[in-house]
Amino acid sequence: MKLLLPRISRTDLALYAGASGDHNPMHIDLDVAKSAGLEDVFAHGMLSMAYLGRLLTSHVPQERIRSFNVRFTSITPVNARPTAIATVTKTENGLTYLDLAMTLEDGTVTLAGTAVIEGEIAA
Repeated sequence: MKLLLPRISRTDLALYAGASGDHNPMHIDLDVAKSAGLEDVFAHGMLSMAYLGRLLTSHVPQERIRSFNVRFTSITPVNARPTAIATVTKTENGLTYLDLAMTLEDGTVTLAGTAVIEGEIAA
């Protein structure tokens, strides 16, 4: 399963900050990002996790998701175009196990994780 996303814009970051309440200036203030040695602001990690959640719920009802875990492995720069990917690793005892990843166009993995779904997933 794959979800291709549009480029993450500054507007996306500002809207996500307002919706989530995460107003960390590293995500929205270029001066703060540069003062930390970065070239630009970067996306909230939880925004990327939300996109992975969207991928899962576009294939199964939310109530079938038994677990959903990720770890953040790299930043997602503003203007990056991420892709959410879920790969079935096994189906056992009525559960489907998935590996999850959020990747950038250059192959960088920004989030990696797993999910367990009740039942099987239609391809």
